[in-house]
Amino acid sequence: MAKLYFYYSTMNAGKSTTLLQCSYNYQERGMKTLILLPEIDTRDQVGKVTSRIGLAADAVTFNIADNLLSMVRHHHDSETLHCVLVDESQFLTARQVKQLSDVCDQLDVPVMAYGLRTDFQGNLFPGSEVLLAWADTLTEIKTICHCGRKATMVLRIDDAGHPIKDGRQIQIGGNERYVSVCRRHFKDGMCEQAADELPLLDALD
Repeated sequence: MAKLYFYYSTMNAGKSTTLLQCSYNYQERGMKTLILLPEIDTRDQVGKVTSRIGLAADAVTFNIADNLLSMVRHHHDSETLHCVLVDESQFLTARQVKQLSDVCDQLDVPVMAYGLRTDFQGNLFPGSEVLLAWADTLTEIKTICHCGRKATMVLRIDDAGHPIKDGRQIQIGGNERYVSVCRRHFKDGMCEQAADELPLLDALD
């Protein structure tokens, strides 16, 4: 029976690189993969998953109204799929996560979802929350804080490098907007006394 996998991490841990390598491994063996990407991710070329080290691959985009089981079934009927890979899976809806579980259970196609676990306030993304509950296998992709500890949290920063404490959950950005830190430095960065007065690296040390 096919499984639903959730690979989670903070920002800049190599999720897209890992996804692209996985897809390449399947294709190198003559197997067909389908890469899905939420339309909300506009950082790179539309319909492309791109990694920071220069790897890229075409992807099928979807929005929050799309039925992912129907979408995958359509592609599977045209050409047998051996794996479905989902980038930025934190942006999935709860319903779409369950549809991906149906891809595994009804079509017998494994699904590998890659995404963030928590947002800049330390709260779970809706898609990640359901993936943590419904996935068969959970795997953390690790990266490090500037202090050398494992980074488990993400800080959103302004143009001056100060942590931002409030705002909407979703704001698309990369290294210019987010920094991955350990829990201790996340708490320091969100501290009322530190954030408004000191540059980010000073506030986090």
